[in-house]
Amino acid sequence: MKYRTASAGPKPGPGPARPPLGRALKAFTRLLPVLTAMLLLTSLVLAWLPMTGLASALAGDGPVDVLLGTLLGSVAAGHPSAGYVLGGELRAGGVGLITVTALISAWVTVGAVQLPAEALTLGRRFALVRNLVCLVLAVVLAYLTVAGLALAGGY
Repeated sequence: MKYRTASAGPKPGPGPARPPLGRALKAFTRLLPVLTAMLLLTSLVLAWLPMTGLASALAGDGPVDVLLGTLLGSVAAGHPSAGYVLGGELRAGGVGLITVTALISAWVTVGAVQLPAEALTLGRRFALVRNLVCLVLAVVLAYLTVAGLALAGGY
């Protein structure tokens, strides 16, 4: 059995390597239809949700309200700054702090609408596990955040 040594030189490949820009463009063109559909779906969900109805549906801080806010935030994913504006409007409408915190956490981290694009680029199993972990952590962190604020005297 013959072993290669370090002085043997590089291992011959199947052909010339494709430039990184070409690989990136190919990946982008493959993802473009999925990204377009994802953006359209997110826009439709956000346009469909009336703010007044949303505030009345999430009126309390009970477990059902927190879960509903988390699920809503995971479907209507968006930019964090838009989530903070939404959270401020919901707080002004009487929605509890735990519910708003869970909604914003899920809004920023979960992204159920982006799941097909994420599964295509990172793998289906990874995308599902990441989204499920973020969904659970959004609820847990909402309760911990409000408990921490209460201990600090800020809520």
